[in-house]
Amino acid sequence: SASAALSYDLDLAGANQRQLEALAAQVDYQGFQLQAARLNLVTQLALTAISQAQLSAQIRSTQQVIELQEAQLAITLKRLQAGAGTRQELLALQNQIDQLKSGLPALRSRWEQTRHLLAVLAGRPPSDPDMPVFQLADFSLPATLPLNVPSELLRKRPDVRAAEALLQAATAQYGAAEARRYPQLTLSASLGSQALTAASLFGSGSAVWGIGAQLTQPLLNPGLKPAAQAAAAGMEAARANYQYTVLQALRHVADLLRALEADGLAQQSARQAADSASELLRLVGEQYRLGAASYLQLLQAQQSSQLVEQASIDYQARRLANSVAFYQAMGGGMVP
Repeated sequence: SASAALSYDLDLAGANQRQLEALAAQVDYQGFQLQAARLNLVTQLALTAISQAQLSAQIRSTQQVIELQEAQLAITLKRLQAGAGTRQELLALQNQIDQLKSGLPALRSRWEQTRHLLAVLAGRPPSDPDMPVFQLADFSLPATLPLNVPSELLRKRPDVRAAEALLQAATAQYGAAEARRYPQLTLSASLGSQALTAASLFGSGSAVWGIGAQLTQPLLNPGLKPAAQAAAAGMEAARANYQYTVLQALRHVADLLRALEADGLAQQSARQAADSASELLRLVGEQYRLGAASYLQLLQAQQSSQLVEQASIDYQARRLANSVAFYQAMGGGMVP
């Protein structure tokens, strides 16, 4: 005998279809997880590069302040020897210099750490000599940033899309679990040949065929209802997770918008302070050239200007970092 059989399950209640939908949603979820990982990597690269640039500027500014204060210390020492200064003034200035110098090794160590982290994030060994060194001048802020963002743009975020995919998968799994509680219809057909000898196996009159249908009703399977209830609970958990993810995304973007607004105001104030310090330095410099101001006053004006510059460095780096975080919060795309 030789035969072939074929059977087909009619998906009357849609169990198979819903299961396929759940699997497709799981595939989407993994894809969004990959997008989130890539976006996070790019964000960490940018933030680390900005941190390195900030530390470079802080080290350079601290060294300049130390040089100015050392020059001021030398003048104070000469004034003390001439009887015009006090030892208390000298010790206070020396203490300031020592404190600044004690902070330099920590700044250099953090700079090296950011360099190593940047190399690892770029897929290179930490000691790679070809890693670039970033300066704050290498970065530029966007021309404009929105003060308000439409909420539908947040759907671009990979975490929101991933939570949505999980909700779709859980909903489809619940539908499949409910469908298994309904009757299932299976169609079957067979075609073959049967004979007493091999020579007449495929001859006329040896054909054998059959066709039939089977309808099954799961009456005595007590596990189907609890399975559907468990799937319903999973769907509710996925819905709550999706709602929480969306609310967290809204809060994240709202916080960053306010932070960007505050950064803009702070940087504007820092720029005004820097302009004032520069103007003061220019005036003291002119007075010094005319003999109306001492060299000590000139050094103090230069030191004040450097301190204002350090504050401006921090504001600039913070605004750059918050801008990067804002683009990550918006899913990595440019906001129209």
